[in-house]
Amino acid sequence: MDILLIGSGGREHALAWKLAKSKRVNKIYVAPGNGGTAKEKKCTNINITDIEELIKFAKGNNIDLTIVGPEEPLIKGIVNRFKEEELRIFGPAKDGAELEGSKSFSKDFMKKYGVKTAEYEVFYEENKVKEYLKTCKYPVVIKADGLAAGKGVVICESLEEGLETIDLFMVSDIFKGAGKKVVIEEFLKGVEASILSITDGHTIIPFLSAKDHKQIFDDNKGPNTGGMGVVCPNPYVTEEVLEDFRVNIMDKTLIGIREEGFDFKGIIFFGIMITEDGAKLLEYNVRMGDPETQSVLSLMETDLLELIEASIDERLNEMEVKWKDEVCLNVVMASRGYPATSETGYEINILDDVKDDVFIAGAKIDEDKLITSGGRVLSVIGRGKTIEEARENVYKNIEKVNFEGAYFRKDIGKAK
Repeated sequence: MDILLIGSGGREHALAWKLAKSKRVNKIYVAPGNGGTAKEKKCTNINITDIEELIKFAKGNNIDLTIVGPEEPLIKGIVNRFKEEELRIFGPAKDGAELEGSKSFSKDFMKKYGVKTAEYEVFYEENKVKEYLKTCKYPVVIKADGLAAGKGVVICESLEEGLETIDLFMVSDIFKGAGKKVVIEEFLKGVEASILSITDGHTIIPFLSAKDHKQIFDDNKGPNTGGMGVVCPNPYVTEEVLEDFRVNIMDKTLIGIREEGFDFKGIIFFGIMITEDGAKLLEYNVRMGDPETQSVLSLMETDLLELIEASIDERLNEMEVKWKDEVCLNVVMASRGYPATSETGYEINILDDVKDDVFIAGAKIDEDKLITSGGRVLSVIGRGKTIEEARENVYKNIEKVNFEGAYFRKDIGKAK
């Protein structure tokens, strides 16, 4: 099979790496890809991002299957367009993708189908939301309704912080329209967990749980980022938590997908909070998480292509996913200054014996050298039978990767 993989991040490098292991995969075109996919086995980068141009490429190159990595093309309706052209594609159609595209849409969906989540209110007007904030119990969570590159959620400790956040979202419009409508949500205290899963609209199969560390500094301090490290499986996701998640979140979500008639053959990612009152859903994503994907796929023994095809063909009820009996830690190495600004343009050196344990995100090939080009540059993974062993291995591996200005957290695997 010849595959077209859309995206350019660490998630896409991990997907390409995993797909390339399948004996049935002949060639993977990554659009636009990055410095990691450029060097990956069976992979070639193509500099195309426009949906109509991608359709032309798929037709002109006899692509057997297209896989969509990031959320933006899904929300724009890439799956609908490909299907109109009778092209085989993996991902939810535009209606289901709105579960990530709009926070208010997803919260209303949760409420309608009894999915356990935090209390919330939706606001369109600056004055009304500011009046509401004066009545709130703090801390409170403010979310931009639309896509904000993982930075549209702020936990406000005081009224002053809340008003400042509304000014940034609704007045200064820092997310270019995505924050013009906001969701004000009850703050949930507990431990976060990410549960990636695959669905065909009739069955959902959850993958291994993961624990992402969003904040830039050790001890979970500083501003949120796109993710600085992952532990997989999440040590806080017990069998009891999983059962609670299945009954009160996953199964009810599946009922909603069916009732709404969503054409949803793709990934659904559940971001949950494990509270004293059980698991509650924070948000949906309609694609693999980054950096969770790098850890989850490193432990998956099942052929990912087989799972994807079973989803498209509505055969997931026949599938069983097999996992390595290990723990995988993923530590993100970022450019100096991230997340505010990023110093880029530096050569990355990776020793040969860890190349299979490094997934590239913000780096490009320039004159056959790997050069930093983004905030989160790469992920380094380490596996072991225990968290302690995986932690020891990942930080050993990090010693074999270097670039000027590299920053990473030192407490992944220890921080709560």
